[in-house]
Amino acid sequence: MLIYTFDKTLDGLLTAVFDAFSLHQQPDKLLCQGAQLPLFCDEIHNVTTVDERAQRVWKGLETRLSPEALRLITVSSLSELNELYDPLFQYLCKVFRRPKGAPSIERNFSDPDVLAVTNIGKKVMHERLRMMQFVRFQKAKDGTYIGIVSPDHNVLPLVIDHFSDRFRTQPWMLYDAKRQYGFYYDQHEVTRITFEDSLQLPFSSEDGKLNDSIISSDEKLYQELWRTYFKAICIKERMNPRKQLSDMPRRYWKYMTEKNS
Repeated sequence: MLIYTFDKTLDGLLTAVFDAFSLHQQPDKLLCQGAQLPLFCDEIHNVTTVDERAQRVWKGLETRLSPEALRLITVSSLSELNELYDPLFQYLCKVFRRPKGAPSIERNFSDPDVLAVTNIGKKVMHERLRMMQFVRFQKAKDGTYIGIVSPDHNVLPLVIDHFSDRFRTQPWMLYDAKRQYGFYYDQHEVTRITFEDSLQLPFSSEDGKLNDSIISSDEKLYQELWRTYFKAICIKERMNPRKQLSDMPRRYWKYMTEKNS
């Protein structure tokens, strides 16, 4: 059994595809570096990510797949799910092994690898929608609106255009507390940001509330008004906890104003 291992990046996976064809090999499985190896493993090839090789593979995909299929590859890679990588690797290898001019396999959902990648891509896009629905911004003293999130998948890059378009007249920051990076919009352009250590975070890591030193003087009042409104419109006789959890899973409540006192 031949096993390839890589660094869990999309460029690393594309480099693995390059290595497979340049070495004339067909790996039985692609695993993340450090993952437990199968019991009967005869040979291991550790893939070293090379940007040039990854770009060559991507350009090859552009000539063989539709823009929708290319986007699916990019979107699914943001899932960070270990169960994605081997199906995606096998899928891309199948793309290059098909004769030129043959129909693309991108819509062949009877293929287990194509189906797996497609389903994971759908999960990521669903998480993207949830982020746009459930983000709650808090106003800082300098007028910046700060939203804290911890999505299951790395969907922040997929929602930035939405917020840049919707809130183009005000500065804001959207920060992924789980992955420790975010984006800041200054009313002109979006910049990727990180904090050197947790002591620099302008919010509590437990509930995402802004520190008292930077929160706007009227933000707490607005939050209380929103909680009061949320409770006022709730009709107790029509409460359906199961339906609420289906529409608004509990994992999102942590940073939602109306769900925290």
